[in-house]
Amino acid sequence: MKFLGKYNNKKNLRFDSFNKTLKLCLERSLKILVETGTARGKTKFFFFNQYNWKDGMSTPMFAEYAKIVGGRLHTCDISRNNIENAKKFTKKYSEFIKFYIQDSVEFLNNFETKIDLLYLDSLDGHDPIMASEHQLNEARVALGKLHQKSLILLDDKGSKTNLSINFLIKNNYKIIFETDYQVLLSK
Repeated sequence: MKFLGKYNNKKNLRFDSFNKTLKLCLERSLKILVETGTARGKTKFFFFNQYNWKDGMSTPMFAEYAKIVGGRLHTCDISRNNIENAKKFTKKYSEFIKFYIQDSVEFLNNFETKIDLLYLDSLDGHDPIMASEHQLNEARVALGKLHQKSLILLDDKGSKTNLSINFLIKNNYKIIFETDYQVLLSK
């Protein structure tokens, strides 16, 4: 997966887990990617948008992967501004992405397609207890939409993952890879 090389920036502290996740997606022929918390980038000089490597830039990576495999990325964020920024970064992959401006729990509850890769990264910068409860609620409503080959990638290990990891382990998921920032689980 040569395309990932351009995302291997020294500031992208999440690259190793994204790399591992997308390689497993390819091996398992996974094509339906669902992301809560869209990569928002950052704005310079009031109008110029650019990648924010500290965010990991998941949305462009997932969108490009979706294009390569003929898949689809569904990305949800409660912030219209974050969605608009992500649309700018992913313009050349737009036919492979569907954007949702919605609460992620509501979005996942209404999502009607089986999920191959579930990436939970909403509520950045919020109180860790509230963010952990929110990620747990995301995992709960998404659980029935997953299948035997599905992967779950959780962001902000030790902050937002405090409740969701235990919930997923109790539901027969196992940690198959982890870094200081993310945890990847599978059945």
